Amino acid sequence: MRKPGGPNTEKPGGALPLGSVSGELGSKAVVIGLNAAIVTVSEDQPKILVVPQAAGSGANAESWDALPFGPFDPLRHRTLDIGLRDWVQEQTHLALGYVEQLYTFGDRGRNAMELDQPGEHVVSVGYLALTRTHDGELEDAAWRDWYQHFPWEDWRESKPAVIEQTIAPLLREWAARQAEATPEELTRGKRRDRVRLYFGLDGVPWDDEKVLERYELLYEAGLLREAARDGRQNAQKTSDTFAGDPVLGRPMQFDHRRILATAMSRLRAKLKYRPVAFELMPPAFTLYELQKTVEALLGLHVHKQNFRRLVEKGGLVERTGRMTTRTGGRPAEQFRFRREVLNERPAPGLRLAPSKSRANS
Repeated sequence: MRKPGGPNTEKPGGALPLGSVSGELGSKAVVIGLNAAIVTVSEDQPKILVVPQAAGSGANAESWDALPFGPFDPLRHRTLDIGLRDWVQEQTHLALGYVEQLYTFGDRGRNAMELDQPGEHVVSVGYLALTRTHDGELEDAAWRDWYQHFPWEDWRESKPAVIEQTIAPLLREWAARQAEATPEELTRGKRRDRVRLYFGLDGVPWDDEKVLERYELLYEAGLLREAARDGRQNAQKTSDTFAGDPVLGRPMQFDHRRILATAMSRLRAKLKYRPVAFELMPPAFTLYELQKTVEALLGLHVHKQNFRRLVEKGGLVERTGRMTTRTGGRPAEQFRFRREVLNERPAPGLRLAPSKSRANS
């Protein structure tokens, strides 16, 4: 069995030189890899499938998570999608259901590996995959709560303390330092506005979809372990601050935390205009279970009565006629997803508003 992170996949995004499919751009070989952000929800927590990888060597080696990755082999797979499903099945025994392509990550200097391998430029095709399967043994892989990588994104109980205690002071200090070196008032103002808008500061409402923008801002400010690893500007001053238990989230190999942030942004946005949440539900479920799944993905608490009204009146579900005590307490009615809704209107999603008592607390 081909294993994730094995000796044949130690390149950014799992890309390998693919012979005739590797193009030449000047003296730079372009190689292709596939990355998968595979998402499930278990015990009311959104989880992603990760492959632990050693970062560094010798006494300095750390275990940094990586997204499952592998090469595209055009001699074996007719399409990128088929290739992704094939090696995920082979590596993890998961048969993927819902899969969509996210983005092609190909910027020059996207990770430190290019410094060590100047003759290659890696282009990674990122995917978002949803699965109901989260039980059973996984070889060389594990499910990880995605809020371990993004602790500032979970607002279900209240505003995460890390924002006011750590993120806001550090970003404001960074913005002030940059302002001293930037003569243009407009540029200085935009930087301050990004801090406020992305992290919901100074009375600005929280936007759950700006996961990628928040990650990019923290990376640009040099506050993430990946920025220090990549030798980015300003990173050296803060690289030791988060040693051990990382206050600003578990780092990931290569640019995989950026790819995961892209997947989270896409999924949170898509919940509101496509019924993708049902890809994570069993065939029969209660409305309470559906609400907890949606809340886990959004990182927000939603109003119970409004949620149920939207789901039922929107024609997204139908009654099964069965009851369950699976969630504890009184028996609850079970529902199933109405797939006919996909043909009835163009955007059958969940137009949800967060509970006002928690969204900006």
